[in-house]
Amino acid sequence: MNADQITEINNYFWNYFLVYLLLGASVWFTLRSRLMQFRLFPLATKLLVHSRATAEDQKHGISTFQALCTSLASHVGTSNLAGVAIAISLGGPGAIFWMWVMAMLGMATAFVENTMAQVYKTKNPDGSFRGGPAYYIEKALGQRWLGVLFSLCLISAFGFSFNAVQANSVSASMAAAFSLPEWLTGGCLLVLSGLIIFRGIKGIASFAEKIVPFMAIGYVGLAITITVLSIDQLPAILSMIVRSAFGLDHAVAGGTGYLVSQAVAHGIRRGLFSNEAGMGSGPNLHAIATPFPDHPVTQGLVSMFSVFFDTIVICTSTAAIILISGVPYGVEGQTGIVLTQNAMQATIGDFGKPFIAITTLLFGFTSIVANTYYGESSLRFIKDNDQWVTFYRLMVLGMVYWGAVGSLPLIWSIADITMGFMTLVNISAILILSRQAFWLLDDYEKQYRAGLSPVFYRGNFPHLDKIMDRNVWSAEKRKKPLSSPDF
Repeated sequence: MNADQITEINNYFWNYFLVYLLLGASVWFTLRSRLMQFRLFPLATKLLVHSRATAEDQKHGISTFQALCTSLASHVGTSNLAGVAIAISLGGPGAIFWMWVMAMLGMATAFVENTMAQVYKTKNPDGSFRGGPAYYIEKALGQRWLGVLFSLCLISAFGFSFNAVQANSVSASMAAAFSLPEWLTGGCLLVLSGLIIFRGIKGIASFAEKIVPFMAIGYVGLAITITVLSIDQLPAILSMIVRSAFGLDHAVAGGTGYLVSQAVAHGIRRGLFSNEAGMGSGPNLHAIATPFPDHPVTQGLVSMFSVFFDTIVICTSTAAIILISGVPYGVEGQTGIVLTQNAMQATIGDFGKPFIAITTLLFGFTSIVANTYYGESSLRFIKDNDQWVTFYRLMVLGMVYWGAVGSLPLIWSIADITMGFMTLVNISAILILSRQAFWLLDDYEKQYRAGLSPVFYRGNFPHLDKIMDRNVWSAEKRKKPLSSPDF
């Protein structure tokens, strides 16, 4: 099967099925939660600020802040640089509008899946946790075979395809900026990735906590500077994005329906690839954290911030750089990371290409180490065996090198199709389980409005109490809520 055949399957799967499923689920979660991503976003931000305050039992795991940073390490990757460029090239500027829509709706989806991951997480012998969609599919739905299928899709998508995509973008940017051969970039990525991923999740989380805030703030700061210097172009660019999203440009009126469908499909596809809301990847990390305050909803609320920051902040920054620069895109222009580099060079001069190359290296590298853990957690669900994990890590490193020297269209197409299948499984599961997330949200909000620091007492939820692990969210520690909020 070649790249064209895979692309045809992708187009059918996304344009005629998965787009509507994602939008429908996200709209339902938004309405059912009474627009919680808008109502509770200030609270989610407040929780994030205090999320480094860890409880005593977090010495065996990671903090909410570390889980968020590690999740962002995967989200904030080359998809924010290359993926946005591809969305604009294939779907026009209107694709950015649909990326925004998907992000705002997807925040509710992220809340549901990450709250469920906290409820159904599993405790390891060393006191740490692991969890994710495979775990809540098995425990809550009683369908281990479906959990295994999801795990296989995730390993294929994140451990292999997405890591190859990240490496491909890094090698392309380094070649364009410094004329480095792909084999050399691939070899360096292989070695550096190996040094981090063999340290396990605590090493990955510690690395992400230090690197992610630094690299994200630096990139956004430069994008804001470019936007301010070209502020006179901003109204026209915003108008172009909105008009393109709805096919209102007179010059293309003859193909309006097709162009709008392309904007929607590529905007949602690239938006999902970027922020991963509903895909089922983030819950593998958010399940690990011990939330503060001590309630599953805490982690669900904080997880919304990663979707917002990834798409609304980082992806918009890339789109602004490309559209302000005026460089050609689409059939007549470049695409992928090269388009972003050319746009940066056009706006800030010769410094542009090296800056994007270094940014891509940091974004891509952090994504590789975080993606590897996603696959590792899923592998341990299938069979918790250290030898299997070691073999998996070695295969990941092989895919990183192959991605660095491989073909961009084929790699992106494989990533799209594996992402689509795992998203289908996860969305189906959380649509069934979403009512449980909303039970917990109501409990959380009642305690918060009463002036309490929300605490989860599993005895108040008999249905959940029967199917959750007995050594997770133990009832003895949660009989009396705190008297006042700690945040």
